[in-house]
Amino acid sequence: MGGCFCIPRELRLSLGPGKETPSKDPATSSEFTSSPEEKKKCFLPQSMIPDLTLSFSVKSRSRRCVNGPLQEAARRRLWALENQDEEVRALFKDLSARLVDIQSQEAQFLITFKTMEEIWRFSTYLNLGFVSACLEHLLFDHKYWLNCRLVEDTEIQVSVDDKHLETMFLGLLTHEGHFFCRATCSMAQPTEKEGECLTLCENELISVKIAEGESEWEGVSLVTGQRGLVQVSALEPLPLPFHQWFLKNYPGSCGLSRKRDGTGSYQIGRGKCKAWKEYERAEKDELNFHQGESIEIIGFVIPGLPWFIGKSVCSGEVGFVPTRNVDPDSYSPMSKNSAFFSDEERCSLWILGSDRKAESASFLHTLAHTDITSVYRLSGFESIQNLPNDLSESQPEGFREAQPGGAWEEPQAGGSRHSSSSEDSHLEEELLSAASDSYHLPEPDDLDDPELLMDLNTGQEEEEAENFAPILAFLDHEGYAEHFKSLYDFSFSFLTSSFYNFSEEDELVAYLEASRKWAKRSHMTWAHARLCFLLGRLSVRRVKLSQARVYFEEAIRILSGAFADLSLVAALYINLAAIYLRQRLRHKGSALLEKAGALLACLPDRELSAKYELDVVAYVLRQGIAAGSCPLEARACFLAIRLLLSLGRYEEVLPFVERLQLLSGHPPAVDAVATILSFLYDKKYLPHLVVASVRQHSPQSAQGTSLPVWQAHLVLQNATKLLGVPSPSWNEVSTMACPALRQALAACEEQADQRMQRALCLILSKVYLQHRSPDGAIYYLSQALMLARLLSEQEALESSLCLAWAYLLASQAKKALEILNPLLHSLREMESVTQKGVVHNLLGLALQGEGRVHRAAKNYLRALNSAREMGDVHNQAVTLANLGHLTLTSWAQQLTRDYLLQAVQLYCKLQASVETDMELVQVLLWLAQVLVSGRQLAGGRLCYEVALLYGLRHRHLKSQLQVTKSLCHFYSSVSPNPEACITYHEHWLTLAQQLRDREMEGRLLESLGQLYRNLNTARSLRKSLTCIKESLRIFIDLGQRDKATEAWLAAGRLHYLMQEDELVELYLQAAIQKALKSEEPSLALKLYEEAGDVFFNGTRHRHRAVEYYRAGAVPLARRMKAVRTELRIFNKLTELQISLEGYDKALEFATLAARLSTVTGDQRQQLVAFHRLASVYYSLNMCEMAEDCYLKTLSLCPAWLQSPKEALYYAKVYYRLGQLTFHQLKDAHDATEYFWLALAAAVLLGDEELQDTIRNRLDNICQSPLWHSSPSGRSSERSRWLSGGGLAL
Repeated sequence: MGGCFCIPRELRLSLGPGKETPSKDPATSSEFTSSPEEKKKCFLPQSMIPDLTLSFSVKSRSRRCVNGPLQEAARRRLWALENQDEEVRALFKDLSARLVDIQSQEAQFLITFKTMEEIWRFSTYLNLGFVSACLEHLLFDHKYWLNCRLVEDTEIQVSVDDKHLETMFLGLLTHEGHFFCRATCSMAQPTEKEGECLTLCENELISVKIAEGESEWEGVSLVTGQRGLVQVSALEPLPLPFHQWFLKNYPGSCGLSRKRDGTGSYQIGRGKCKAWKEYERAEKDELNFHQGESIEIIGFVIPGLPWFIGKSVCSGEVGFVPTRNVDPDSYSPMSKNSAFFSDEERCSLWILGSDRKAESASFLHTLAHTDITSVYRLSGFESIQNLPNDLSESQPEGFREAQPGGAWEEPQAGGSRHSSSSEDSHLEEELLSAASDSYHLPEPDDLDDPELLMDLNTGQEEEEAENFAPILAFLDHEGYAEHFKSLYDFSFSFLTSSFYNFSEEDELVAYLEASRKWAKRSHMTWAHARLCFLLGRLSVRRVKLSQARVYFEEAIRILSGAFADLSLVAALYINLAAIYLRQRLRHKGSALLEKAGALLACLPDRELSAKYELDVVAYVLRQGIAAGSCPLEARACFLAIRLLLSLGRYEEVLPFVERLQLLSGHPPAVDAVATILSFLYDKKYLPHLVVASVRQHSPQSAQGTSLPVWQAHLVLQNATKLLGVPSPSWNEVSTMACPALRQALAACEEQADQRMQRALCLILSKVYLQHRSPDGAIYYLSQALMLARLLSEQEALESSLCLAWAYLLASQAKKALEILNPLLHSLREMESVTQKGVVHNLLGLALQGEGRVHRAAKNYLRALNSAREMGDVHNQAVTLANLGHLTLTSWAQQLTRDYLLQAVQLYCKLQASVETDMELVQVLLWLAQVLVSGRQLAGGRLCYEVALLYGLRHRHLKSQLQVTKSLCHFYSSVSPNPEACITYHEHWLTLAQQLRDREMEGRLLESLGQLYRNLNTARSLRKSLTCIKESLRIFIDLGQRDKATEAWLAAGRLHYLMQEDELVELYLQAAIQKALKSEEPSLALKLYEEAGDVFFNGTRHRHRAVEYYRAGAVPLARRMKAVRTELRIFNKLTELQISLEGYDKALEFATLAARLSTVTGDQRQQLVAFHRLASVYYSLNMCEMAEDCYLKTLSLCPAWLQSPKEALYYAKVYYRLGQLTFHQLKDAHDATEYFWLALAAAVLLGDEELQDTIRNRLDNICQSPLWHSSPSGRSSERSRWLSGGGLAL
């Protein structure tokens, strides 16, 4: 798949083992490293191409090359979409791109972008592989998705011009005017502009605003917060759109010291490390160590963070350790981009699928349900034949969102007045934003934490130490205990567990404050710290941030670097850091912010503990961006995802999930994140991306069956949304869901979940039956049967019947009988009348397929008796219809009609439903067939039209298609009615368009064009031309050259009929040129001849036919040695010249035709050619030659007369010979002989009028002077080189 500039490259410039430089993307850095002039040019307006070319190729994974047939199929599909590109535009809209053009010949799309966000999202989808997956949805049909091996072996590789995409991004970025850059070099303030310019260090992040035409822009350092001018040549825009978006939407400092050392490892580490430089602590919470001392890493060390938590192996002390002082080669590295530090963290994302297991399983079991054990099946009717339906009404509910519950007490509106004026103004903003804050407080019964059982109201006034002893003893435990978990968690669960006796929050605060004083007096360090922490959290809850800050600072000061309770320490630092960031006290707490970031990111499985923790997470992410640390960036993204999901802020979480997916790069991390992506895309109604993200999931990493089952449910709902075909029922399955269903099936097999396995097999078999691929259905139904035998007898019976039905649909009646006969014997011992009837009905279908009519009829009758016994009207109707279909092929039409009429009457009594009405449609078609064959045309037409009404009622496209075909045949052949035939052809065309069958649409337009042409009116010819041109466009799109050339020719013929002569030659020549370019001489020859026929069969400009015949068709026929075609063309040329009175040319063509006729060896062809040659000689008054050719023609006639037409031909030829001999050759005696022969032929013909005419001619000849001037004929004196058997020509 083609890369994009916005994915971070994994390659780094190594400085030694375990030491690598900060990440720099070569694709982005190369633009800015040559010279300051070139750096400046990148910001100037450029005449760039506004469109981006996206190319694709279909490749085989196993053969590692292009899959030629699939590539061609994809290209043809794309060709068909060029003129109707709504579907393509919708797809690219989901991918955040705008379609400009489709170039099917090159397998390319032209796309463009209008905003930076569009490029960001598209490049993200591109690098995640979603673009190629979505193209599969667009380019491949159901046959592809049903072929399991082909789907697994095929991948679409897409590519774009990375440099051009980067240029487009940079152009849109500068157009916005405000963006973020990195300093390419250190820069001091010039003396002449002291105080105006920024002092920069290399790689420092700066927020800049563009000043048009200036060499210096206004900038703000994200490290120092200073504002000033900066040289454009010293800036390099951040190349990753995510970084630009994040820094703009989550503003703040990155907090990295300018003196930071860049030698830290770029791999996450754990275990033990060695100090390569001693360190003397500056704060009590830091760790002292000497060079070479071994330090145990608590949690992990992450590149980009200046601190981690360590424990001295020598002294056992715990504290913060500066990352730059330890040797990165001395600890164990983790995966470079792993964002998860434990299986618990990874599984926290899997839970999203597990929560919906029951709903997903119920959905799949409902979809797999079949009524085959109680409902009879109709002969020749597939129970699953509807088009895929719209499942939009069955939306997934998504993950359970955090529902705001009743607050323990409404937040107070007051705040501390001891802060500065800037702090107060910030607090006012917090008060406004926190007005809607509420927290879910679980009931006491929901928690297992130990409770502080005491009446805390009685002794509060006396403030005696013994009254506070229980709480102080409870909280003064050194180190962490499990019952402290409720004190530190995010949900304030301690309010309903340890302190649930308080009805008012003010009472609790007063009690905790009094307890804090007693803990302070008693020097109870841990109780004092924990009480300060609780008071601080309650202050944050009441939006008293300055007061909360005081409590948290006091708690940290009291602990004095103690790390025994690491959860408390982490909660204190993170809460205090969040307040510093909220109150913008960066100058006061920069060191604490860095340490809080280490506690936040480096400790695994840490519980959420701060209301504004997202501010600290954003701070850590900014550190990762500034340091160029992909591991730190990935870790921060994970923390943001977990926090935002817990808060139910789904709209904000998607960019972090996509970025983490890009950074992770390896399963199972990728699969965990892909689960969140699927859920979020579903919430945003992006079905293409939902299906694509599930396709990226690796089946090997699935934990249990919950996730695959949930994913299958999700894909089933979203894949159907992509079809856009109206259908009233949702019992259908899109073939695009097959990979997810197979994946779920494999997971269920691994977990031995037999019931779900069987349901999935039934659903997959339903897909194959729906698309008339019973072999695949048989495979899965065989598995379902084996599983059902392990579950229950009822499920085994159901699966057996389904398998037998699939065999019947596959025309394998013998195998169906092998299943049904044992079933019938086993059912005889049971009392289930309906099930016996079902088996008898299926046996009847199987025996009918075997041609055993009598046994089939017996089983149908037994099934009918069972249905009557149970009073089941529907099953009675089905059985009667099956009996009617059984007798349909026999001569018992009356019996067939009676059965079918009874079936129709019973169907009409049933409550209307899609299934029963579609069965009724099939029965009405059979009844119409019987009535039409009995010449009851009115009844047959009524049945057809009623059947169509049922199809229209339910918007059932396939039944409408079947009925419309029958009506078109009825009105074209059975009861011709051109207007009605056109009406139903137009409806057929509408159905083809709804079914998106372009080939059918093209053929129907071609037929409609012919039907309109046959009406031969000005309006109908115009409509015919419109249809032909539409079909031409479709045939071109589909790459059907033969059909396209025929459409060009048909359009030219219509323009001739409409007397638009200037366009006739254009279309005829276009048809011929297309054939010549395709190097298909046989097609070109055919088109030359048909183009000539347009003029030859017309009444205007007939002479134009000569050019197509003589200059085009004849040379091709000779080159191809197509003698018969050449002969036919010369015959047409001869006839044409005769009609145009060009007898000399006619003689030439007739002579050539006569020569060719002798080569063919076809006596009939010779007869035609020589007769035409004789006619030409006669027209030229070459009488002797004409006589000889006529005699040659007569010699080629059969010896025995075979039809009256031959006698008529003899009479006419001999009559002409008599006339010619008497008047031109002046031979009365020979003329008399010809007339006598003509008379003999007329007598055989029985034409009295012709006989009288010939007798009159004979009388006139005998009385003429010419008769008496010569005693006998002179035929012997005339040459007979043809009729005498000499050389022909």
